[in-house]
Amino acid sequence: MTNKFKIKFRGVRGSYPTPKANFLGFGGNTSCVEVNLGDNLVVLDAGTGIVDLGTELVREHILSSSNPLERKPICATILLSHVHQDHIQGLQFFKPVFIRGSKINVFGLNINNEDLKDTLQDVLFDRVFPLGIDDVKCSFDIENLNDSKVVVIKKASESQILDVSEFNSDDYTKEDVVITFHKTPAHPKNGCLCIRIDYMGKSLVYATDKESYVGSDKRFIEFAHGCDLLIHDAQYTHQDYVSPISPKQGYGHSTFQMALESAKLSKAKRVMFFHYDPNYDDTTLEMLEREFSDPQNGVEFAKEGVEIVL
Repeated sequence: MTNKFKIKFRGVRGSYPTPKANFLGFGGNTSCVEVNLGDNLVVLDAGTGIVDLGTELVREHILSSSNPLERKPICATILLSHVHQDHIQGLQFFKPVFIRGSKINVFGLNINNEDLKDTLQDVLFDRVFPLGIDDVKCSFDIENLNDSKVVVIKKASESQILDVSEFNSDDYTKEDVVITFHKTPAHPKNGCLCIRIDYMGKSLVYATDKESYVGSDKRFIEFAHGCDLLIHDAQYTHQDYVSPISPKQGYGHSTFQMALESAKLSKAKRVMFFHYDPNYDDTTLEMLEREFSDPQNGVEFAKEGVEIVL
């Protein structure tokens, strides 16, 4: 086992997939980020990017032993920022869910006191899929989250959800994974969870579907302060955001300038733009990359397949 904090972008597109040749340089899959924390796998959102991840996990599972009874089980914690389609639409095609012995925890934002399991059952399984959510083969634990919770994954143990009031950092070591949340109300219709992962003295903040305010979002800046990597929504150019024909203000997404401001004010060591508009092909994003990218100062564009070790 190593204690690496490793991140891989599985899907960086917003709204809907773009499986066309001139979109694949940056990536055509919707939101999904794989985070390996030592022996623990955490997956941020379950857009179509999670499908290939599932295929790879099943392949590794099969190769772990010629004896099916001795194969290493697949274990993952999936965190859903919210339940819009581009963040959940790959979940029912995530193959480990159908492998007996897998242990899959799904934690996500519950809205209007609705149970997350009921929501996923309704929009992903029973009505629109050949199998119901109770027909899956794995241990499939689905729990509600909000920003008053903390998820802790202790080394070689199962994840647990605590109330913020119950959490005492002195009870945990740097080898424990500590995940905290900030709910941004700016994303219609029920807000979205920003996610912070702290592990081995490093920190990642995942801020998808987050629109900034004039003068910045003070609570988010405090939440993200000092992080080693900020993955930040950057769906629109400023021109599209303020377009007189089809303005995007109030849609719950940021511009590239907003993402840069959040990174600067939070003193993030590195920022990667994420959740690109599905209308932006590779030519458009390459043009924006020339304008905004500054790798020497930690400003980069997320691309599907890119891996980072913090």
